Amino acid sequence: MDTFTTLTGVAAPLHLVNVDTDMIIPKQYLKTIKRTGLGVGLFSEMRYMEDGSDNPDFVLNKPAYKGAPILIAGDNFGCGSSREHAPWALLDFGIRCVISTSFADIFYNNCFKNGILPIKVTPEQLAALFDDAARGANAKITVDLESQTITGPDGGSISFEVDAFRKHCLLNGLDDIGLTQVKADKIKSFEEKLAEERPWA
Repeated sequence: MDTFTTLTGVAAPLHLVNVDTDMIIPKQYLKTIKRTGLGVGLFSEMRYMEDGSDNPDFVLNKPAYKGAPILIAGDNFGCGSSREHAPWALLDFGIRCVISTSFADIFYNNCFKNGILPIKVTPEQLAALFDDAARGANAKITVDLESQTITGPDGGSISFEVDAFRKHCLLNGLDDIGLTQVKADKIKSFEEKLAEERPWA
C-alpha cells in the first residue's frame, strides 16, 4: 500500500455521529472483492439525489470540499457491520485520513491495514477542527504522522496518539502482505533448511 508520511489538504466536515459502514458504503456495492472502483458508492445515499445527480447539499459535493483528502466526523465513526469495503471506498475516493473523537474497533483496525490514518481527538479539539474546516478551501490542514501532529491553517498544532507498530506500517507502506514480504529471506532460509532436514516432507 502507499506510504503515509504527511498529508496537507482541505478537511471536509461531516457533522454526523454514529456514521455506520452501511452509510459509508451501502450494501448494494458489496458484490465486488476488488479494492478499486468503490469510490462511486461512498456515502451514495447522501451524495446522490433520487435521479442519480449530485446532491448539492452534501459536503463532499460542495465546490470548497471537492477532492478533500481529510474527513472530520462526529463520534463513533465506522460503527455497524465489519465490512472492509468501507475503508476501500474512502481510499478509492481519495480520503487518506479520518479524524473523530472515536471509531468502531473493526473499522479503526481496517483503516490502518488499507493505508488510511484514523485519528482520535478530544471533543474540544474536534470542535476546533470543525471550525477550521468550515472555512473550506481557505483553511488547509497538515497531518504529520512522524511527529503525530495536526497543524491548522493558523499554525496551531494538535498532538495525537497512534500505536507504534501501526505508525511504522503506515510510514513504510506495509500491509499484512508487505509485512510478510519483509521476512522473505528468513522464510526462504527456513524452507531450504527444512528441505535438507526432511527431504520427504
